[in-house]
Amino acid sequence: MHDPVPPDSPARRIGSWALIAAAVGVAAVSFGYVGGWLAPQRLTPARLVNQFQDNAGTFAGYRRNHAKGVCVTGYFDSNGRAQAYSMAQVFAPGRTPVVGRFAIPGSNPYAPDSSVPIRSMALRFTQANGQQWRTGMNSMPVFPVATPQAFFAQLQAQQPDPATGKPDPAKVAAFFAAHPETAAFRAWAKTAKPSASFATESYWGLNAFVFVDANGKRQPVRWRMAPEAVDAGAAVKSGDADYLAADLDERLAHGPLRWHLQVTLANPGDPTNDATKTWPDDRRTIDAGTLVLERAEPQDSGPCRDINYDPLVLPAGIAASDDPLLPARSAAYADSYLRRTSEEAHLPGSATPSAETKR
Repeated sequence: MHDPVPPDSPARRIGSWALIAAAVGVAAVSFGYVGGWLAPQRLTPARLVNQFQDNAGTFAGYRRNHAKGVCVTGYFDSNGRAQAYSMAQVFAPGRTPVVGRFAIPGSNPYAPDSSVPIRSMALRFTQANGQQWRTGMNSMPVFPVATPQAFFAQLQAQQPDPATGKPDPAKVAAFFAAHPETAAFRAWAKTAKPSASFATESYWGLNAFVFVDANGKRQPVRWRMAPEAVDAGAAVKSGDADYLAADLDERLAHGPLRWHLQVTLANPGDPTNDATKTWPDDRRTIDAGTLVLERAEPQDSGPCRDINYDPLVLPAGIAASDDPLLPARSAAYADSYLRRTSEEAHLPGSATPSAETKR
């Protein structure tokens, strides 16, 4: 049968352009939705990062959370015990170089170290095959909330009142009343006190991940770094806003600092999508090796400055779980990274930031 409309006719050309325009229109609408442009109440990475700025101000060139920190370098010495569960090269016996960062939460890089009881540890393991594992951990056993939306609501409730410069207690109380899942975190926070050292803290990964072995078998896990240093009762140095970095330098002058990577294996049915819930204490935990930190450097010139510690940068053998906080963290970190590196590029006398991109 013959085509009644010649292929080069105006009608055929108009039809083709209409299909192209429709495809572009659908893509634009989809992109607008993802970006939040067509849905102003939808939570986006930009809205989340903007809220950090609304709460604490904008400090050009700094991370929007965990802004105050210090770079550290060393290596991870694997003992091979995790190889049965993950084919990641980092778990083969031997050493993997590490670039890390200690920090305190918050957007203000000038905040006193005693202003919050939480410390954080972020690490980048670079395997011999070029693949990387990046992880961010905190010195608390649970996260306050289970979803990005609840975390955003928490930040909104904690936004300072312009009249007082402090969060409105009624709004904070209303948030916690509406979110009973915060109970475990609040119980921990009641007795938590700012520590005198990064070196004496345990750091929990909080989110669940999945180890994958050479045969494709999957094992949900959580991990934490347990310190060898135990003088957790050391007194905070009153009057010194930056005592944590000074303590770190003093300790490293006497030798490396060590933590043991404790990997907990989930049982069937243990929640992998809720960082507010701990797993039972009887779950099997393996010591996968020792983190050894040898050197500390200021974050403005140290090797951690341009690293985005995206928790979804994972090597073969480690996969993300179904925890909704993971993709939200990844997206927010990317937004923060792009903002601060763009600002650094325009600061008088600053070096152009590295071209590293989120992987």
